[in-house]
Amino acid sequence: MAKPIQTIQKIELTEEQKKIQSLENLLSGVADNHDSLLETLDLLQELHDSGIMEALGSLLKAKESAAKIAVGQFTRKPVTNMINNAMAAGGILTELDPETTSKLAKGLTTGLQKAEQELKADSKLGLFDLMKALKDPDINRALGFGFNLLKGIGEGLKE
Repeated sequence: MAKPIQTIQKIELTEEQKKIQSLENLLSGVADNHDSLLETLDLLQELHDSGIMEALGSLLKAKESAAKIAVGQFTRKPVTNMINNAMAAGGILTELDPETTSKLAKGLTTGLQKAEQELKADSKLGLFDLMKALKDPDINRALGFGFNLLKGIGEGLKE
C-alpha cells in the first residue's frame, strides 16, 4: 500500500511570476473582447475630442464643491415643489384608466381642431344657438362629463 500524504506543499508564486500571470490574464481578456474594447476606445476618443472628458475630469477634481452646489440647487423651494408635483402627478396617472385617458386625449384633439375651424370662420354664437347646442348629443355628453368632473373636483377640495 501507498503511504498516506503527511504534508501538503503550497506553491508560492514570486512577485515576478504573479506579474507575468496577471499580464497573461490581461492579454487573454483583451484578445477575447477585442471589438468591444475598440468601440470603447473610439467612444473615449470622441468624448475627449468634444471636450466632455476634460469637463468630467474638472468636475471630479472639484467634486466636493460641485456636490455642495448640486445639493444647494436641489433643496431650493422651486425645485422641491417641482419634485413634489411630479410625484403627485405620477400618483394620479397610476390611478387613471388608460383607456379613459386615451379617449379624453382624442376628444381634446378633435375639440381643438373644431374650435380652430370656428375661430377661423369668425362666426358669432347667439342665445338660440346655445339652446340648440344643448340638444346636440355630443355637446350634451361633453357638458355632462364636465359637470361631473367639476363635482368630483369640488368633492376632492372639500376633504
